[in-house]
Order: sequence, then structure tokens, then C-alpha cells
Amino acid sequence: MVFNVHVALTWILFLALFPMAFFWLRRAWRIAINKDFSEVAIKYGESPPNPEKFAPYEAVINLVAGSIALAVIAGVLAGELEYDDWMAIAGSTIWCKFFLSFALSRQAHPMNLPGFMQRRISIRPEKQAPETDEK
Repeated sequence: MVFNVHVALTWILFLALFPMAFFWLRRAWRIAINKDFSEVAIKYGESPPNPEKFAPYEAVINLVAGSIALAVIAGVLAGELEYDDWMAIAGSTIWCKFFLSFALSRQAHPMNLPGFMQRRISIRPEKQAPETDEK
């Protein structure tokens, strides 16, 4: 085997699957079993106002991604997965996990727009105050 950039990147991806699977499964455990919602839908280092509402989704995302990463590790070590297959599965899992967690964190936090834009873009129409004539 000739050591080149291709081989180095392959080893980096394979070795990176170990800590990723560990952290994803640990996060799923903390959220689902320990009811620790401090890592749910984090945006700029802060949890949303109601993290328990989004906790099941975050737990499932982390559990599925961690399980797939463990399955890929086991498949590679057992020699059951070919190179193209495990690279595609691992890469797709990483990207999907990042995108889904990002989307969930943005959904959990309300938009922080200036007041005049919030009124224009708001999905829920604001209730108009009854007009009173003061004379």
C-alpha cells in the first residue's frame, strides 16, 4: 500500500467515526435517559426557551446517526462493507446529522428580527387594538 493523500484521508475519516459515534450516542443517552436538555437545539451556545419540546427529535437524530456510525465501524472491521459503500454511508450520515441538527436548532429558537421587520414577516397576524376616539 502506497501512503498518499487518498489513504491518509480515508484513515482520518475512519478514525473520526469512533469519537463521532461516541459523542452522538452519549448525547442521545443524556437527552433520552438522563433528561439533560442542556445540549438540545443549541444556537450560539444557548438552549431554546423550551428544550423539552425539541428533546425527542434531537435524541432520535443523535441515536440514529450514532448507530449508523457504529454499524459502519463494525462493517469495515469485519470486512463486510466495501470501500465505496462505507465511505458513502459514513459521509451521508455525517452531513445529514449536521443538517438536521442545524435545522432543529433554528426551528427551536425564535427569529430575532428588529421590531418593524418582525411585524412584516410574522406568520401569526397581530391582533389589532380596538380603536377608541378620545375627545
